[in-house]
Amino acid sequence: MGIIAVAGRKGGIGKSTIAGNLAGEFVDMGRSVIVLDADPQHSLAGWASLGEGILSKCIERIHKGDSEELKTRARKAAGKADIVMIDTPPGMTDTLYEAAMAADLVLLPCGPSPLDMLAIKDALSLTLKARAERRSKKPRIRFVPSRVTNTNLGRGLSSELEGMGKKVLPGITQRVAVAEAVNYGLTVREFAGAAASKDEFRALAKAVEKILDR
Repeated sequence: MGIIAVAGRKGGIGKSTIAGNLAGEFVDMGRSVIVLDADPQHSLAGWASLGEGILSKCIERIHKGDSEELKTRARKAAGKADIVMIDTPPGMTDTLYEAAMAADLVLLPCGPSPLDMLAIKDALSLTLKARAERRSKKPRIRFVPSRVTNTNLGRGLSSELEGMGKKVLPGITQRVAVAEAVNYGLTVREFAGAAASKDEFRALAKAVEKILDR
């Protein structure tokens, strides 16, 4: 189907959470998945190591700061799997740019804080630069409301993102069950008692699937 990069310029916005749980949804939907962990902290690989769930079977590490390796591995993975997920690091513009150069779709998670909104503008600018360099409609770009809370900022997040000119996909609420699943090395799809989070990630996965199918 394609290569998906989950990107951002700021830490703590849920990139790894979204990448890992989307992988879990796609596997549950019958797709073969490879997840490339390009974050030097290797948060996804660490998550996978805590159990024997979906992520433990599909995660691959990318060496620190090696953007050339990222491109090569993404292309190779795309020949073996339906879905390739790339989890990019915060702050490393070269890696974000190279992921956007390789991707069919870039997901830009954004939390409700004003600092998150400032950072997402930088990530959007880098992604648009990659698309201009490719002289293509790819990567397609979508915002994902992330770590959404029941506050004025949280409730207004989707509208704020829509005002930046790109489509907004179904959001992910900040829930304890999402963090608890990580403790067991599991995605929310595999974790008991996470019904609301499962519904949100399934809605996001279906929205992404529609984009890639086009």
